[in-house]
Amino acid sequence: MSIRRYLHIILLVFVFGCPEFLLGQVKTNAVYQQYIEIYKDLAIEQMKKYNIPASITLAQGLLESSAGRSSLATMGNNHFGIKCHDWKGPTMLRDDDAPNECFRVYSNPRASYEDHSKFLQRPRYQGLFRLKVTDYRGWANGLKACGYATSPTYATNLINIIEAYRLYLYDTQKSYDTFVINHSVASAKVELKGQQPHRLYSYNKNYYVIARRGDTFASLSKELGVSAYKLALYNERDLVDMLTDGDIVYLCKKQKHVVKEYRGRYHVVKNGESLYTIAQHYGVRLARLYVWNGLSIDYSAKVGDKLYVY
Repeated sequence: MSIRRYLHIILLVFVFGCPEFLLGQVKTNAVYQQYIEIYKDLAIEQMKKYNIPASITLAQGLLESSAGRSSLATMGNNHFGIKCHDWKGPTMLRDDDAPNECFRVYSNPRASYEDHSKFLQRPRYQGLFRLKVTDYRGWANGLKACGYATSPTYATNLINIIEAYRLYLYDTQKSYDTFVINHSVASAKVELKGQQPHRLYSYNKNYYVIARRGDTFASLSKELGVSAYKLALYNERDLVDMLTDGDIVYLCKKQKHVVKEYRGRYHVVKNGESLYTIAQHYGVRLARLYVWNGLSIDYSAKVGDKLYVY
């Protein structure tokens, strides 16, 4: 690329923000990935309940809330930039199309996602529901045509985000993974270099083992008959992560809720605990702790904090 061309692009970004031709080359980033991991289950849940593509919900949440980091999201749990209109609940003022516009405030992100789905039930958006739930392009263009946002590139921005992060995969998610232990897994014959096989435990409709020093997802995969990739995915870790002695390793995707005896209670954070280790302890997905407690994505657990579990 020539210096002249490079300077031209920098000038466009400075004057107009991110121009449309650059949006076609969206690069993934950790902040967006973290937001998706936290809220994807909630978006799928809303899709099943209201027939709104999960990809659209996630893309709007990412775009409208700057991946959960806008003041509307951090101070008002408003992830979709929905203004007051006929809202009877708490509000906050922010500059948008005009100074000091009124925006809705929610008690937690779940309430924002639910209200977003209900907001799209208005007559002006009814034509969207004649589209297939997998037609994210139609939904994106339809939202712009119906006046959801004033930006002329709103539909393009949504589509670019969906395609860059492959959010369309969530639109075909029919059910969450389940796992039934079978004889071939329980009695897998592998070389363990003199060690005893890991004991298999059952908890919260799942199976798990306790990692020992030197274990990796690859070594556990050979013993248990579950692919290393899936083990890392189910435990919300990277494939190359080294496991430490005592780590809980689940054999399938974790549940959305804790076991009944703990539902509706509070977990008091103890020394050495993190949100991740607490999620592993209860056998639930890490994202659920964020959603249940209305936490921002940069929250770090502190000793004595009370975390609601459901």
